[in-house]
Amino acid sequence: MQAFTVMFYRQVLRFFRARARVVAMILNPLIWLLFFGLGWSRVFQSPMARVIFGGVDYLTFLAPGIFAMTLFSQSFIGGVSVIWDKQFGFLKEILVAPAPRAASIAGRIFGDATLVTLQGLVVLMLTFPLAHALKPAGLLPSLLLGFLMALAFAGLGTALALKMESLEGFQMFMMILILPLTFLSGAIYPIGAMPGWMQALAYANPLTYAVDGARHYLVGASAARFALALDWGLLLLLALGFLLLAALAFRRATLEG
Repeated sequence: MQAFTVMFYRQVLRFFRARARVVAMILNPLIWLLFFGLGWSRVFQSPMARVIFGGVDYLTFLAPGIFAMTLFSQSFIGGVSVIWDKQFGFLKEILVAPAPRAASIAGRIFGDATLVTLQGLVVLMLTFPLAHALKPAGLLPSLLLGFLMALAFAGLGTALALKMESLEGFQMFMMILILPLTFLSGAIYPIGAMPGWMQALAYANPLTYAVDGARHYLVGASAARFALALDWGLLLLLALGFLLLAALAFRRATLEG
């Protein structure tokens, strides 16, 4: 466990030393809430719109989506630091350390997921004063669900970064992936309002189930689309699967090195 805790602590220390990341953690979701959520909430004020959004106003409907979007993008972006460590030789130092490789990479992923969940908590704290219909009792289960999602996408981002050498290439791939997954998750508009072919893609999108679970807890069952057991089960399987994928990718990188 020493390798796990050291790598976990390193990721936490690294984050809080980067002041720009801490500021961005607060500003990015706040911009979405103020300029997107408040703006569009004025458009969707009719009774019919409330029916579409599960009986709540648009800002309340959007809030769990912004929470899940933040966790998704920030956990996936963690792969950037993997490429930095490859380029500056830090990963080679891990390889020569007398420690299990899987524990080292798992500590890194859990550290990133914990930091991302903390960002999700900040997002929700900023959201509750604006979206008054959110349920405070849903805060803790939403964070636990978000942690599972952060583990899954931090593992995926790490596995992909271990396969890539170019920081620019990873960032381009990341932007291509993040945008469609976000719009296909039901975070910004209901899945039921999408065309049939788009709904099929939304059902195959892992982010969809994180948004759905958070909306179930924070807004209510009427705003959710799937059973909570499905949301939890799928995210748990993805977290375990992508952790294993990252461990295998790190092992292969070790053998190739």
